[in-house]
Amino acid sequence: MDLSAVIVNFNTKDLCTQTIQAFFETSGDLKCEVIICDNSSVKEEVFSLDDERVKVFKGLPNRGFGEASNFGARRAEGDFILFLNSDTILKDNAVVKAVDFVRKHPDIGCLGIRTLLEDGSFDHGCKRGFPTPFRAFCYFSHLDRLFPKSKKIGGYRMTYISEEETAQVECVSGAFMLMPKEVFLKTGGFDENIFMHGEDIDLCRRIELLGLKIVYKGDIHMIHLKGRSGLYTKKTDSIKSFYDGITYVYDKYYNKKHGRAGTLFFHAAIGLKCTVTLLRHRLSGGR
Repeated sequence: MDLSAVIVNFNTKDLCTQTIQAFFETSGDLKCEVIICDNSSVKEEVFSLDDERVKVFKGLPNRGFGEASNFGARRAEGDFILFLNSDTILKDNAVVKAVDFVRKHPDIGCLGIRTLLEDGSFDHGCKRGFPTPFRAFCYFSHLDRLFPKSKKIGGYRMTYISEEETAQVECVSGAFMLMPKEVFLKTGGFDENIFMHGEDIDLCRRIELLGLKIVYKGDIHMIHLKGRSGLYTKKTDSIKSFYDGITYVYDKYYNKKHGRAGTLFFHAAIGLKCTVTLLRHRLSGGR
């Protein structure tokens, strides 16, 4: 088996079916399987794809993206594992090109690709730097938008790397993470203390600690219908989880490095940003 795609499904049967179809359409002659980890909160209909290459594990407890992904990875038979969101649409032989590229570069521990949102705009989450107090300040103050070519100021979103470029980065999005299965096993898998959001940053960090590269490949792309595949019934829970995940990753790797003052600043910035985001969401009529 060349490749196992692991997809976590939460009440997104139709979107997930679309994702599976696009995956196989862009996988060429690769021998592939798709593992669906279904932890839906409502009774989902059986997936309409009559394909022996698709394995569906239903009725899983909803304990987060990391736990479900680890569950699927333990059952993967492929030499490579692709963690893929259920609200993505792969384009232009993306799977074939991505696997071929990683095979030719054994120093790559994880590959991400250019990701476009539904409106055609760029999803900056597909190439990022690790969160630090200074990067958080530049990101939340929008300084990185004023100085996008600066490696220091644009360090979180890595705005100095063009969308179409192929370059080494610090982390890629969990919506598309391709890696050798051997690498994933060496890391110990996703940190299950993170429910969702930040688990991709954490895994990339541990891959980097193995001495391997995290690479963003800008000449391969997919569409991400962002926000439709979350593991929440309320948007407010998703917002809180995002900032909780970022804070957890920071504390795990940078708490001691940046000292008490840096940590207090980071926590305050994250807390303020979370509060403002929640307020804006509620004022817009969300829940």
